[in-house]
Amino acid sequence: MAHGTWRSGSLMSTLSPAAEHDLLTAGVSVRHPPGKVLLREGERSSHVSLLLSGYVKVTAGNSDGGVALLAIRGRGDLIGELAALDGQPRSATAVAADTVRARVLSSAAFHEFLLRHPGAAEAVSRSVAAKLRWSTQRRIDFTGCPVRTRVVRVLLELAADHGEPTAHGIGIGFPLTQPELAALVGAAEPTVHKVLADLRRRGLADTGYRSVTILDQGSMRALVEPHSGRPRI
Repeated sequence: MAHGTWRSGSLMSTLSPAAEHDLLTAGVSVRHPPGKVLLREGERSSHVSLLLSGYVKVTAGNSDGGVALLAIRGRGDLIGELAALDGQPRSATAVAADTVRARVLSSAAFHEFLLRHPGAAEAVSRSVAAKLRWSTQRRIDFTGCPVRTRVVRVLLELAADHGEPTAHGIGIGFPLTQPELAALVGAAEPTVHKVLADLRRRGLADTGYRSVTILDQGSMRALVEPHSGRPRI
């Protein structure tokens, strides 16, 4: 894959051509079918996966015994780097949302790559920091924003990060169920259903059980700007 073709904002989009080539030739190539667990919360493994295609849902158990959807990772993203860096058990589970192609590196191979490419090591640090900021912003939203604002912010960010143009708008490029969306925004399913119904009624989004298409991004942004000025989680 040529340099510059990665999803904007992904780790790979920030690497030099030399580092990109080195990372793409490290480790082994694997293919995961939909539903395959790539990493499991609590396990003591330290390999790293570079996603080449497909989507991965990152989840973790919560205090009431349920499962919270934490994030979506896609092409050009790295998963599993925290355990490789600090040697601690996995903090979350990663499951293939569709067919996923990846390069899998051992912890040793990953550290050797970072030593050979200091710029890549800085890029990984920035990526980890961005994930922490993302998580922090979500915690703020959970305590200070209404559910509609949280849902709209999530949908806009997913469309920005993983959207695919359609005849009518921007479709989120992976299957996302309404229960998963509720878990991602930290709200009860019935409340999220009401928000989605309102967005459909306004003509802002088209939603099915496993799909979402943003029909009017400008009007969607206007719904959240009074709260934050920008549609971020």
